Amino acid sequence: MTQEPRIDVALTLKGGQAEPSQAEVAELAASLTTDVWFASALERSAPGGRQADVVWELTGAEYKGQAAKGKAAVYYANPKLGLRKPFLFADGFSYGPSKLPELFAYFNQPYDDKQGLFDQLLARGFDIVLLGFEERHTHIQANAEVAIAAIQKLIDERVGDERLTVGGVSMGGIVTRFALAKLETQKMDHQTETYLSFDSPHNGAWIPLVLQQMAYFFEDYTPAGPDGAKQADLIRSPAAQQLLWAWVENSKYSGPVATASPLREEFLADLKRFDEFPSIPRKLGVSNGRRDGVGRPLPAGEVAFDWQALIASATARFQPERGEEQPIGGMHLGLAMRRSTTTEVPALDGAPGGTLDSFGKVADALKAKISEDFRSGAFVPSVSAAALDFDPVRWNVDVNLSITDADLDRGHLDEVAFDDDNTVHSNGSPVLLDWIVERLAG
Repeated sequence: MTQEPRIDVALTLKGGQAEPSQAEVAELAASLTTDVWFASALERSAPGGRQADVVWELTGAEYKGQAAKGKAAVYYANPKLGLRKPFLFADGFSYGPSKLPELFAYFNQPYDDKQGLFDQLLARGFDIVLLGFEERHTHIQANAEVAIAAIQKLIDERVGDERLTVGGVSMGGIVTRFALAKLETQKMDHQTETYLSFDSPHNGAWIPLVLQQMAYFFEDYTPAGPDGAKQADLIRSPAAQQLLWAWVENSKYSGPVATASPLREEFLADLKRFDEFPSIPRKLGVSNGRRDGVGRPLPAGEVAFDWQALIASATARFQPERGEEQPIGGMHLGLAMRRSTTTEVPALDGAPGGTLDSFGKVADALKAKISEDFRSGAFVPSVSAAALDFDPVRWNVDVNLSITDADLDRGHLDEVAFDDDNTVHSNGSPVLLDWIVERLAG
């Protein structure tokens, strides 16, 4: 019988070494960065250009006794005509509140002597409505209620009867998928013609388990950032627990990792209760990964970086290809040494898909040396962004699958576009942007 994917952590004492002094720990803490680890790359774009015509404050229905909040920034194609052809596009996975001006700037960068995506759609009569959340890291179900409030507001404010386009980037595509599916189950007319997901982890995302462990481990020695957030706050958040196929709750955890969080189990059960996907709209998706099974050339099981300080160390290996008790790295501070192994976990770092510079982010936080070639690995595998038909718990799929049209026909989306190479998660590659414009406005 095949073992389930798991992690095991061995705790040992380093001989011949004394516990570090308070001064040494303070010196180490001062050298570590205080940012929340694994946050979104979308915020690298400075806001600029056109300002929103109006911003709506939104509050969703209560979920588990709390009502999530958000905002919708509306950019009219023609302000004199009002809202006529709405395209609702939701923000993705990160920590804290959405930054909608930055989101607009990120997806509206000119490319190949063309206008940005949003300017092209505005010129074709689409009203761009960017949906943001007060807490991107909270439960997907809670932010889906904000999306439902936005859809209802669009229907109320719309002039005429043009049907909606609804979707989002990364987690935003999952939030809107959930919202539309729930509305259909409740027999409520969402009046949506097209659903679009942009590199959304329909069957789950991946952050290397050893890096998750390091976020928890070094957090104890790192002061909180200016906003009070600590480096592991995103990885322990409800959204991370629901999106990540494999997750650990702390740096000492040994046990199953596939859908290890009850929050992911609960979320998948809710999706199933709402028939997984909305059935009424045309369903489109794009992947920042390749479809031909060619991933990044990262050597499974080999060392990505090895950091040694006076009182601490950290070694991270690329995820090995399944096997039993395969080493993935370790860390220590003072006397305690932790070494981790995994069993039956696939080599997802090198899988085709939208990438995240997760190894680079952690190496930078520790001020460790790392090869440029080793900074990034798969975050949303192509097989997940394409919503192929496989079990999101067992992941009974070849992550290096060369995806055929027959595979897509058995999947959940009507059409999927793939990038020419494995590019940064949520990156607006020309091939993907042109495809979106053609499908929405062609």
